[in-house]
Amino acid sequence: MLRKEIAEILERSREWGWVLEPDALKISSLYGLRTPKHAVAKEPEEAIRLARDIGHPVVAKIVSHAVVHKSDVLGVVVGIRDDGELTRTLDRFSRIDGFHGMLIEEMVQGVELIVGAKNDFQFGPMILLGMGGVGVEIYRDVSLRMAPLKTMDVENMIQDLTAKRVLAGYRGSQPVNIDALQKTVLAFSGLMMDLKEVAESVDLNPVMCNAESCIVADARIMLKR
Repeated sequence: MLRKEIAEILERSREWGWVLEPDALKISSLYGLRTPKHAVAKEPEEAIRLARDIGHPVVAKIVSHAVVHKSDVLGVVVGIRDDGELTRTLDRFSRIDGFHGMLIEEMVQGVELIVGAKNDFQFGPMILLGMGGVGVEIYRDVSLRMAPLKTMDVENMIQDLTAKRVLAGYRGSQPVNIDALQKTVLAFSGLMMDLKEVAESVDLNPVMCNAESCIVADARIMLKR
């Protein structure tokens, strides 16, 4: 049974059929997934204060029920270092249809992975792990398993990836914390099993993994019609 806080988020999201990113990050954190420091602002003074609290540089993202793919409207700005760029970005975002606010998020570094799931009508939730970011549709380096997952399933998914050498540390780069990655995928499997009756798909992309941890930098939950 879904906890009350999550059920309330899902209920108010039914109007547009998907969960806005701040709420999707909230749900992720409730399942033990790490998320960046973040907050939502609607006014310039509020945005400046929140960005300073989080610490520059920050990422700014449009929050709008009319924008599923933020890149389609240039709805993501990274590396904002000053109040002027921040307020100009907020002004531009506020003109986008369905504006709910601007998500201000700390910048995190690491290898970009995708952890996702789709509800198959025959097999139920199928969990995906792969190399993420904007190149996910180009490289298509992914592994799939049926949920719920066990530790061995995740270990095998990692080994399936062509780019697994990147995770182990490549040409002097630090290796990814594999234990943190496994825990992230297992927690996500639990999340998807609990959402299987209401969610059509869930994408965490990118999940930024480094030597210390794995952090969900972006999350989207699409609801069943």
